[in-house]
Amino acid sequence: MRNLRPRHVRTRLTLWYVVVLASVLVLSWGLTASFLFLQMRSQLDNYAIQDIETVEGLLYFDPHGRLILREDYHNHPESKDVLERLVEVRSSNGGVLYRNERLGNQALGGDPIPGEGEGGYSIRSARLSNGTTVRMASRRHTLDGHPMLIRLGYSEQPIWARFDELAVATLLAVPIVLALAGLGGFVLAKRALAPLEEMACRAEEITSERLNERLPIGEVEDELGHLARIFNNLLARLEQSFEQLRRFTSDASHELRTPLTAIRSVGEVALQKDGSREEYRDTIGSMLEEVNRLTALVENLLTISRADAGRIPLHPTVFSAMDLAREAAGLFEVLVEEKGQRITVQGDERVSVKGDRVFLRQALVNIIHNAVKYSPVGGTISVGVQHEPRGGVRLNVVDSGPGIAPEHAAKIFDRFYRVDESRARDAGGAGLGLSIAQWAVRVHGGDIHLQTTQGSGCTFQIWLPPIAA
Repeated sequence: MRNLRPRHVRTRLTLWYVVVLASVLVLSWGLTASFLFLQMRSQLDNYAIQDIETVEGLLYFDPHGRLILREDYHNHPESKDVLERLVEVRSSNGGVLYRNERLGNQALGGDPIPGEGEGGYSIRSARLSNGTTVRMASRRHTLDGHPMLIRLGYSEQPIWARFDELAVATLLAVPIVLALAGLGGFVLAKRALAPLEEMACRAEEITSERLNERLPIGEVEDELGHLARIFNNLLARLEQSFEQLRRFTSDASHELRTPLTAIRSVGEVALQKDGSREEYRDTIGSMLEEVNRLTALVENLLTISRADAGRIPLHPTVFSAMDLAREAAGLFEVLVEEKGQRITVQGDERVSVKGDRVFLRQALVNIIHNAVKYSPVGGTISVGVQHEPRGGVRLNVVDSGPGIAPEHAAKIFDRFYRVDESRARDAGGAGLGLSIAQWAVRVHGGDIHLQTTQGSGCTFQIWLPPIAA
């Protein structure tokens, strides 16, 4: 059955259109035919009722006591139809008193049924012995003291003849109508789906190297235009993702190449000369520094990769925000002392947060490390914890560094981004710390942003949502 399904959508639409139209035509024909049938049968009923009233005035008993009907008078202009009427008169005990010549010896409706013709007219269909279906009206009447039942009927054959004519006309017209409708539907479906076919052809030409191309939208604001816009937005996101992947790969390769090149250069220089034990120790120490830098970079890259893949499990707990701040700041006591700086932690001891303590601490550590690294000798770094009026917890890290220019502030959380390339590399940074901090905060439903003015330091603000009840 699947092989019988048409390949093209326009063909399937045309077939569905023809099937639906055929169903509508058949239903319309059935309703129209039923309405005409009921209308014509109602007309026969009216003729029968009128003729019974006429027959009542034309019946009489002859001198021999036989019931006679004069048929030389008709009360409506359709004399041909009236002459085809069937008349039967029965006595109160069911005996036949009169039948007209057209009825002959055939019984019109059989024996009287209880209550037939009493208090008005009884209308029903009956079948003669020769198979003819008739529409019959009955009424009780008294003539010269003799009660009787007058029955008058008309053959339904003219109705069925009209029915047959309508059916033949329909059978001749419907195929022609369906053929024309199918042809018109195919043309319309082809024209309607032409933009979709054009989009499909254009989409086949788009590769990973041509993600800057877009599908044609057209000037009409319809469903196809909406579909094209959705695909174009998808292509834009894919292009952005591919560009980020290329940039990430390039930056990662560059960052990995730098320590490896340094290790190789130091080793080659050491091998080219005969040095003392102290010189070799210095050489190995320099190489170990680059190895530590390389190890930190690989760990950060692994963390980012697992975070992008959503494969880092979180273990949320409830803990004090002040304890978290003091713990993160305590890791830099030696570094702060060497630079003659001062770091302070203050805030509300009652504030608690819910999250993975390891990753939230890593986020705060990365931000504090960035503040310590760029604050001048003798500078101050302040870590604050407070309730947020809109709910949740806010952690602020304020430094006394040179600040960041507006054109750099918007990109500070991008991976491998550095405000000062040479200075950042000398300090051992790879431009991944703030990116990891942003991920750690956002994965907990929080937010992080920077407030800075060049020359007046930076303020990193972390907002974490309130603890759910």
